[in-house]
Amino acid sequence: MVRQARAEITRDTVLAGAANVFLRLGYANASLSEIISQSQVTKGALYFHFGSKEELARAVIDEGNTRLTTACSQFNDGRIPALEAAIGISYIVVDLSVSDPMVSAMLRLSHQIGDYRGTEGNVMAGWSESFDRLAAKAIAQGDIDPNSDSRTIGSLVLEILTGVHMVAVATSTTEELPSRMERLWYYLLPALVPANKLDYFREFAARRVIRFGP
Repeated sequence: MVRQARAEITRDTVLAGAANVFLRLGYANASLSEIISQSQVTKGALYFHFGSKEELARAVIDEGNTRLTTACSQFNDGRIPALEAAIGISYIVVDLSVSDPMVSAMLRLSHQIGDYRGTEGNVMAGWSESFDRLAAKAIAQGDIDPNSDSRTIGSLVLEILTGVHMVAVATSTTEELPSRMERLWYYLLPALVPANKLDYFREFAARRVIRFGP
């Protein structure tokens, strides 16, 4: 048991070091020697857990996605309206993409590797299904136009959220992500919600930005 616990600690240490290196250098420029140096483990310890840079990167994607999914699980409470949950999730992504290197590395590696796969499949597919379900529920709850198609709305929201993050990373302006997310919802909501609910949901989205302020 002690040996297993040590092995798990070593694996976590390598993952944390790898996340930092991938963030600093990008997937293409990161090397296993740099990750070993950052993690302060031996070459043998790294190769005991990971056979290649790609395998290690995909493990970082898995770990980041697990952390993000766990953080968003608070919105699984059936008492929370689905559209509020979708908005809340978008700000959790913003929060962790800035505050948690593992989540930030996961999001960047997904773009840089290009196939959005961890070791157990396409992580983006799981998020697509989640937003589709939220859209269908929001339509049923009367918070999105009943004539809308849930899969189209779910895909649209996910595509826009993904694009906002990609542009912020590409332009080194991740500190602007909270305000950009609020602006996104400000202009997107009129296309989704009934007119009598627009002010409420715009205010709801705007309130999420307050805790990111100075």
